[in-house]
Amino acid sequence: MQKVINVLAVLSFLGTAGIIGGGTVVYLRRDAIAESVKERVAKAATEAIADALPGMLDAAMPELPGATGGAIPPTSTPALPF
Repeated sequence: MQKVINVLAVLSFLGTAGIIGGGTVVYLRRDAIAESVKERVAKAATEAIADALPGMLDAAMPELPGATGGAIPPTSTPALPF
């Protein structure tokens, strides 16, 4: 029975040490982790906007007419002296 308790104690120690070690690593690298996340979010946002723009531009542009009218005739009023 004592051996089972000792094994559980060692496993508990290893688990606690792992949690403390992992927390320490994350704490010490928090700036690098934050920068990495910012870069990923910026890249994803840029790609999403770039993918959406062509469709938005195509929808916003009116179609060009197939035929146009003639030239505008000259006016008979004198030009302003400006």
